[in-house]
Amino acid sequence: MAALTMQPGAEIDGFTIGERVHRGGMATLWSVTHPGITVPLLMKVPLTSEGEDPAAIVSFEMEQMILPRLSGPHVPACFGSGDFERQAYVVMERIPGQTLYKRLGELPLPYDEVRVIGGKIATALASLHRQNVIHHDIKPSSIMFRERGEAALIDFGLSHHQHLPDLLQEEFRLPYGTAPYMAPERLLGVRDDPRSDLFSLGVLLYFFTTGVRPFGETETLRGMRRRLWRDPYPPRRLRSDYPPWLQEIVLRCLEIDPAARYPTAAQLAFDLAHPEQVKLTARAQRLNRDPLGMVWRRRFNLGAVPPQPKSNVAAQLASSPIVAVALDLGEGTEALNQTIRVTAEQVLSTSPSARLACVNVLRLNRLAIDRTHDEQGQNKHVDRLVALQHWARPFRLEEGRLTVHVLEAIDPAAAILEFAAVNLVDHIIIGARQNSVRRALLGSVSAKVAGEAPCTVTVVRPSRLTPATDADDGDGAADPAASAAVTPPTLF
Repeated sequence: MAALTMQPGAEIDGFTIGERVHRGGMATLWSVTHPGITVPLLMKVPLTSEGEDPAAIVSFEMEQMILPRLSGPHVPACFGSGDFERQAYVVMERIPGQTLYKRLGELPLPYDEVRVIGGKIATALASLHRQNVIHHDIKPSSIMFRERGEAALIDFGLSHHQHLPDLLQEEFRLPYGTAPYMAPERLLGVRDDPRSDLFSLGVLLYFFTTGVRPFGETETLRGMRRRLWRDPYPPRRLRSDYPPWLQEIVLRCLEIDPAARYPTAAQLAFDLAHPEQVKLTARAQRLNRDPLGMVWRRRFNLGAVPPQPKSNVAAQLASSPIVAVALDLGEGTEALNQTIRVTAEQVLSTSPSARLACVNVLRLNRLAIDRTHDEQGQNKHVDRLVALQHWARPFRLEEGRLTVHVLEAIDPAAAILEFAAVNLVDHIIIGARQNSVRRALLGSVSAKVAGEAPCTVTVVRPSRLTPATDADDGDGAADPAASAAVTPPTLF
């Protein structure tokens, strides 16, 4: 059957074609409408005429397979597709606004604004990776922002899905992507490592804060291969006021070896959300590139140890969770906090790249004015930070795997839930309190957290008082999902 001619007014499978919105190197975009769909729509149509790049067809097939499998606010919703027999297309939600590409004329942007932008993109990548997809074309023109502020990723033609055939890998030897943003391992044929997207985001952060791309504008394969052994100039070399915490983040994203980068997008988003707690290393103060001796060793040993592709994206993410431990630092909580420590040690022992966030809530009064100092004149907030650090000391975690947080709130449970949602926490460990009049009247913090948290929750009790597998939480109500304290999910 002959392909349809794309023109305004034509109808395809109930979709009415409007104006052509954009023509790119691999596809055209058309506005379309459908009587049963109220949201604005775009139809993406691949370029298939004589002389077009054959990769355009293959990348379209990839997007056509991947996009319908994605969900959430960080991707456009998919509403239909057509095959090549009549007219190949995919119809998606039209996200209002412009891509991040429109901001290039304003560069460099303020550091804190880039921090917020980068955090939103990292959050979007975390969601994408959890759906077994690596984007492989993170750049300003692939990023939009919804009215509520979430970053939305578009253009999945170069993406890799863990559970689908990788047609680009099977049919082409050369790597496809946008050269200034391409991760080094992509040049070696590695397409199944989600940390490649973090490298691209590092390039974007560098560019948006300095106004200069870290590897220049070269599009030749020979020029791109230099990044396999040559690192970029540190941002502080270009801007003397560059914040050390931001250089630490950017250069970690741009590490040549993927294993030296952040293990997950969620952990990168965490650092961007908490710059004051970024653990500074030698990266933070660097002014020069790596010494030539190291560069030559990388170059001449390039094939000595070939990179090991990750066979399972989900397994890699599972080995690097963000674990939040909610601690009560009041009197009489020593036994409970010790049990929480034992539980946290067991969780961390199975996740070698896990990140631990120790959280305490400084409860505020609803009506009375809160005092910032105790009766001895000590700052309450600072004292609790010190107490959290002391509690976590026995873990002996290396730099960058531990942070401490004191939240000030009227409702402790709501504060913990918000912290978990904003910081993409994978696992909350919280203690169950003993009987009390307040608890009988208002319910427990652990019950609310376990019932409403967007992640796994483990509720523990002091082992000397109540076995971890006991279904009774001390208030006469049976735990609806009683199990060992370290078996996720344990719902209270």
